Amino acid sequence: MALSPTATFNDPARSRATAPALLADPSAQSHAVSWSAVLAGAAAAAALSLILLILGVGLGLSSVSPWAAAGISAATFGVSTIVWLAFTQVLAAGAGGYLAGRLRTRWPGVHVDEVYFRDTAHGFLAWTVATLVTAALLTSAIASIIGGGVQAGAAVAGGAGGVGAAAMAGPRTGPADDTGGGPLRYAVDGMLRAAPAGAAGAPGTDSAAPELLRIFKNLPRGAALPVDDLRYVGQVVAQRTGLSQQDAEKRVADGYSRLQTQLRDAEASARDAADKARKASAYAALWLFVALLAGAFVASLAATFGGRRRDA
Repeated sequence: MALSPTATFNDPARSRATAPALLADPSAQSHAVSWSAVLAGAAAAAALSLILLILGVGLGLSSVSPWAAAGISAATFGVSTIVWLAFTQVLAAGAGGYLAGRLRTRWPGVHVDEVYFRDTAHGFLAWTVATLVTAALLTSAIASIIGGGVQAGAAVAGGAGGVGAAAMAGPRTGPADDTGGGPLRYAVDGMLRAAPAGAAGAPGTDSAAPELLRIFKNLPRGAALPVDDLRYVGQVVAQRTGLSQQDAEKRVADGYSRLQTQLRDAEASARDAADKARKASAYAALWLFVALLAGAFVASLAATFGGRRRDA
């Protein structure tokens, strides 16, 4: 039946005329995305990733040791972890992409460039679904990496200010206890320690110790001991130990100076540990990004090989 020049695509006559052509061309009815193949490839990639990660954990735990001069170093362990993650991502993504390309629906009559693009998209989609599933299963591990880096960076930015206060206070045994342990209590005990032939009494039960602890705790961190406090504490130490006022003040000044040195060293150690944790988290996140990017590329490339084998 001839079509008039003014016939439109919605004309019933033209629809009936073009229907046999559409039915004769299978590519006109086939979908560009074969989700069954994508899901199959994603499932394979996710399962293989999980298996390889478990194997990597087993190999990693068997290579470290708490004993000195035994096991691998921390730097070697970090490098091997990065290499294993990259290997896991490339192998799992490649297998999933190949399956997605090999199992997808055949597209007869489609241009070769379009087939190449669709195969690449199938591999990328399989990698995407597998990555989302793996991320959902390993949410706590990923959150610990990112959260640890954020907390470490905040500690470095804040100067690890809580280290000095915690070291000054020491552990407490009660709500109003000022006789807890820690460097501060040890310094006070050293100031009140009597000479071998001095007055009797145990430093741990000295009634002057809580007062001295409160004096030192109320001083600003890193500040010098005020002259009035030095004189008063020297008098208390002189009465407790039998030393002269001058020797007692010297003992107090030396003990307070050693205490400040210990607190500065503790703060420096906390800063260094926080900075190392921040850098380790940053490096882990960057290398994880590189591994995932490599996995996306390999999955897309492997899907094209699978598609060619499918159409061969």
